Amino acid sequence: MNWQRHQLVWLHAAGWQAVLAGRADEPAASEETLACLRHWAAHRLPLVVTRQPLVHPALGGAIASAEALLTLGLAAPTRWGRLRLFLRVAQSAVHRVGAFPLAPQIAHALPAAAQADWRALCAALRAAGLDARVYGSHGWQLLSGLACVRVGRSDIDLLLPCRSPEQADVAAALLASAAATLPRIDGECVFDGGAAVAWREWAAWRAGATRQLLVKRLHGAALEDARDWTVMA
Repeated sequence: MNWQRHQLVWLHAAGWQAVLAGRADEPAASEETLACLRHWAAHRLPLVVTRQPLVHPALGGAIASAEALLTLGLAAPTRWGRLRLFLRVAQSAVHRVGAFPLAPQIAHALPAAAQADWRALCAALRAAGLDARVYGSHGWQLLSGLACVRVGRSDIDLLLPCRSPEQADVAAALLASAAATLPRIDGECVFDGGAAVAWREWAAWRAGATRQLLVKRLHGAALEDARDWTVMA
């Protein structure tokens, strides 16, 4: 499987049983953590693919077992203190994969004064060929049906799949000019191959304000010159 950051996965029942059994045996596992995971299991809610550890060749025979595990996470709703939970799960426990909700789907959850402007921004992104998706607190709230967003305090986090630097430029320009009625918009431009860059950092780099970008990939993050892996028009 070609795993990607921010990809959603649903575990089958046996997978959840293994997760809960493993956490229950951990002395440091809080009842709050276990309650959240039990809810996730009972309602078959998704987890998200996060940064994966590198497997060093010197580990030899350990490579196969390490690669058979997947690091997953979830941002718990408010009732469980907005915990950030991380799990190591066997890839065989994955029942299906999916994606965070498309950006227009959160319009109804925004303040009334912001909804029309949000829909207009989403339409402009879509017209530019950008199928933006919402992760972070707004995405988790829509997926779980539970309160995750802090009114007036939670940013909107967008995933912006970009096929070219020029398309990332368009995305950054549209977000930079977003209406003042909208919450602060964060998120990443995600290029072919999985390289992801915060849209504000991309705009600053393209404007010549910085020489390098913090580029996030499945197995880590590093400062890079994006000219090494993009083809500029």
